[in-house]
Amino acid sequence: MKFADEAHIHLLAGRGGDGGLSFRRARSLPRGGPDGGDGGRGGSIYLEVASGLNTLADFRRTTRFRAGDGQPGGSNCRAGCGGKDLRLQVPPGTRVFEEDAAEMRSDLLNPGECLLVARGGEGGRGNVHFKSGAKRSPRQFVPGEAGQECRLRLELRLLADVGLVGLPNAGKSSFLRAVSAACPEVADYPFTTLQPQLGMVAPDFDRRFAVADVPGLIPGAARGAGLGLRFLRHLARTRLLLHLVDLAAEVSAEKRAAQVRSLERELAEYDPNLAQRPRWLVLNKTDLLAESLCRRRQRELLRRLDWHAPCYMVSARTGRGCSQLCQAAADWLGAASPRRQGDSS
Repeated sequence: MKFADEAHIHLLAGRGGDGGLSFRRARSLPRGGPDGGDGGRGGSIYLEVASGLNTLADFRRTTRFRAGDGQPGGSNCRAGCGGKDLRLQVPPGTRVFEEDAAEMRSDLLNPGECLLVARGGEGGRGNVHFKSGAKRSPRQFVPGEAGQECRLRLELRLLADVGLVGLPNAGKSSFLRAVSAACPEVADYPFTTLQPQLGMVAPDFDRRFAVADVPGLIPGAARGAGLGLRFLRHLARTRLLLHLVDLAAEVSAEKRAAQVRSLERELAEYDPNLAQRPRWLVLNKTDLLAESLCRRRQRELLRRLDWHAPCYMVSARTGRGCSQLCQAAADWLGAASPRRQGDSS
């Protein structure tokens, strides 16, 4: 199933049932009084967070949803059955907006969390309520109310502890494959990854964390180039960024440093807070170079960047260095403050 991080849906809650129009009839009561019951309430529509989901793809084919209508009131003062509620499952990290509105209606983060988005209509009152001393046989009843109707825009921001960033073909998807059970497409050409991917990393038996791999970022991503705005949103909730760099690329040390700074600027332009997030350098594809050359290129890059944060050399293809990096990330995440609800919304 393809990843989807945005959906537009049209919701219509159920209509309430009409109040009943009925009179008691029996052999001993040929002209009995009114006994029409109340109509049932229309079904409501809820958005419910499901822990097993990480995409809005279910809303690609079906975009219109309707809850059940309430049943009309019956004779003998029997109330109609209520309409069936509709619960639509969404992944954690789903933000809910009114269609074409900038203000967010809700941010659904925790599994099991439920949001009422369209309330069912109230059922109408039956004619039994209109009996009086002056009106013994009322033929008056109240129709059921219409259910609420709304159009919503759903936007997903992945809930990941660690985000992978880098230029196209830096090896982010290969790294995610190496450290998790995720299976993103890997090929020897840029922009192999076209949709964000999510993987779970378990460096130890009792520790695990989520890693988000976003497609390669290019200059202008913060202004929408290459769908950069849609990709960058998935980094908003991460606590740590791993910046992958292709160490084997035959470019000068100065250009390699310029590429790192270029991505830094894109992060800062999109969200200044994102640019201040802890970011580690991960120098990838070391299996293609001699050890001495790897060390020399690492020293040159760190010197030109004046880099003081952690830096790791790995080979996503062979797995070299990946375990140590994941252990260090798990240690850092365990020591850092826990994620705040709604962090970096």
